Amino acid sequence: MRVPSPKTNRNPGPRRAVVLAVALLATLAVLGAPASAHVPAGVSWTADLTPDGDDMGVRATDGELRLDPATAVRWARTESPRLQGTLLTAQRALIDPADRVAADLVADLPPGAEVLVDVRGLRDDGGWTEWVPATPGVPANLQTPGHTVQARLMLLAGDVGASPVVRSLRLTTELTTGHQVGPRPIVADTFRVFATREGLVGGTTANGHVIRPRDHFVALPSRRALAPRGSGDYTVKVCADNGRCEWAPVWDIGPWNTTDDHWSPPDSRESWRDLAHGLPQAQAAFIDGYNGGRDQFGRRVGNPAGIDLADGTFFDGLGLLDNSWVTVSYLWTDRGPNPAR
Repeated sequence: MRVPSPKTNRNPGPRRAVVLAVALLATLAVLGAPASAHVPAGVSWTADLTPDGDDMGVRATDGELRLDPATAVRWARTESPRLQGTLLTAQRALIDPADRVAADLVADLPPGAEVLVDVRGLRDDGGWTEWVPATPGVPANLQTPGHTVQARLMLLAGDVGASPVVRSLRLTTELTTGHQVGPRPIVADTFRVFATREGLVGGTTANGHVIRPRDHFVALPSRRALAPRGSGDYTVKVCADNGRCEWAPVWDIGPWNTTDDHWSPPDSRESWRDLAHGLPQAQAAFIDGYNGGRDQFGRRVGNPAGIDLADGTFFDGLGLLDNSWVTVSYLWTDRGPNPAR
């Protein structure tokens, strides 16, 4: 594949029961009771695991959450046969601001199965922080205190298709020192990245959206900015060299990687922290031979793409005829209201 030169970046066994203790930093305090319930910082509660219309591919039986074989999906863009489902907890209002949450997950994990826990907080300016992964025993910092939080569970089937079973999720809020509540400058991170056409009409995205002809959305290579189905909580502004721009929601994960939030500063980037701010891992691998020219799965990278565009965004919104370098603004990284809300 011939790739034009980029311009300089701007801004430039048997099942086993496991207890995963997860600490998350954020504007937080999570779930369980109705969205109207208020919880003071430092209080713990058990999340409600009942699926509703925001959820995908999961069902609850006797208070336990598992994959629903009838509705769980396989991402259209992956070759993995693993089924996946997602539960969003109710938004939780807090009496006091919080920027950290500890999550204790009790689950049965068949071999190869996973349960991924993420938390986000609603900033005082009305925009959401990114989803922050909750890994066992590791605090996650959303960096901005807030009065509303939400958690997300992503269930991934095991090696032979067996579902994980989530028995409970208990969360505890905390406000750490060193963060200030208040307005921030309105500046969205903007970078020059290579865009490819996603296509895959009729397939299902990572948030459960069924791809339509001439659809309008984008994919980014990290679940940290995956918007819930039908929402514009995480939106990008994409501009082509012909002067045309489109604002599009982030509804899928990819290309190439799934843990490459290249728009994040290196000290908070999930993976590849030795790369420059705004430089996608696939671009470094393809152009500079980084990581031996391979992505996180060991595949040889065939192009430097850092964003995928649905057909409507690619052809109709931007008027592109081939994969191209574009300028992308990651609008949730700004400090003002999200224009897609």
